[in-house]
Amino acid sequence: MLSHLLTLAITATSALVAAQSADIRDSVGPLTTIASKTAVRTCDITDYGAVADGQTDISDALNSAFADCKAGGVVVIPDGDFALATWVTMNGGTAWALQLDGTIYRTGTGGGNMLFIEHGYDFELFSSTGKGAMQGYGYEFHLNGSLTGPRLLRFAKMTSFAVHDIVLVDSPSFHFSMDTCDSGEVYNMVIRGGNSGGLDGIDVWSTNMWIHDIEVTNKDECVTVKSPAKNIIVEQIYCNWSGGCAMGSLGGNVNVSAITYQNIYTWTSNQMYMIKSNGGSGTVSDVVLENFIGHGNAYSLDIDQYWSSMSTVPGSGVQLNNIQVTNWTGTETDGSRRGPIKIICAYDAPCTGVDLSDIKMWTESGDIQKYVCSSAYTNSSSAYCLSSGSGEDGEQHAGFDAATVTVTAAPSGYEATTMPGDLATHSWGTTAEIPIPTIPSSFFPGTGPIKALAG
Repeated sequence: MLSHLLTLAITATSALVAAQSADIRDSVGPLTTIASKTAVRTCDITDYGAVADGQTDISDALNSAFADCKAGGVVVIPDGDFALATWVTMNGGTAWALQLDGTIYRTGTGGGNMLFIEHGYDFELFSSTGKGAMQGYGYEFHLNGSLTGPRLLRFAKMTSFAVHDIVLVDSPSFHFSMDTCDSGEVYNMVIRGGNSGGLDGIDVWSTNMWIHDIEVTNKDECVTVKSPAKNIIVEQIYCNWSGGCAMGSLGGNVNVSAITYQNIYTWTSNQMYMIKSNGGSGTVSDVVLENFIGHGNAYSLDIDQYWSSMSTVPGSGVQLNNIQVTNWTGTETDGSRRGPIKIICAYDAPCTGVDLSDIKMWTESGDIQKYVCSSAYTNSSSAYCLSSGSGEDGEQHAGFDAATVTVTAAPSGYEATTMPGDLATHSWGTTAEIPIPTIPSSFFPGTGPIKALAG
């Protein structure tokens, strides 16, 4: 019954993002099929000297295979255990792909990026079996308190690409970053990192990106948008004992617009969604956060423009405008301490057009929950703790101190389903090897992946 009601809710609210979403979904991803690329050439790294013994460095073989297939073709890392001791940068390339069916194990100790793919066009990184993985053994760094090791995967200035059906495990640092890319699609992935800050799942600051059907376990960002960014859709995300999804940290000259998160499931995480900054300048506009389910999270909706975990940036604050939040259900751990709505905006740059509707959440402990708002204005009749004021006809919005609303009864309809894969504990911490998981069959309650899983 809950899944049926959820499906109806998703259908009813899809109009909020239909115009934005359809345009992005139809225009992102690689331009050439894998079959067409395979017909041009296949470059199997074992033909270039790679050995699947888990010890022999494959960097030379991978570089040679890339050189032969970068102008069209498929570089293949077949089934097997492969060691990477020297990081590989793949610069350029058109109409090519990297097929990762084996497992790459980190054996080197340098910083930077284990795989750095940049300045390419019409590219695809994928596993044909859904079993391809990168194992970073980050715990070997974290045992000594270090988070300065390499990222597993970084893209920069890539255009018309896709990454899908692979698993990223235990990065020494961030798992996957996309820097100044365009027209990309990322989907059907699991990212599993240590239980520590500084181990982000996916960070993206790019244009025209579609990220969907991702599971992340860590203790920092799940899927996060940074500045600059425009026209990004993030949907069917499973933050399974994670830091939760977020935007930021936002600093100076911020330029973020047309961002949609929908169908987000968050279990035992820092927050369901956070927008974070401290000082700074620039704008965030036209953000949609819809169809969120949460259980056992510290924060739910957390907009904090005085975020104490970052140093204050010069400026009067990042201007947030037109933030639409709708259809949130589930529970938070302690609603009296950290209620489901916390919107603390910059006093000298108040938030405008923060419109909340159907926020149906309740506390797991105690019998009250609190909404807290500061310097935040709404156009909606559902004010919660917000102040009314559209800003039309030259009206100037003034900052105001925190206003608190205390709720003493659970809202009707807050109950929400759970997922069978919800972790009972983050048992790996940062001191032991994290096993490589399999990709789940669902990333959001009652739905399957938008695109079929490989294999």
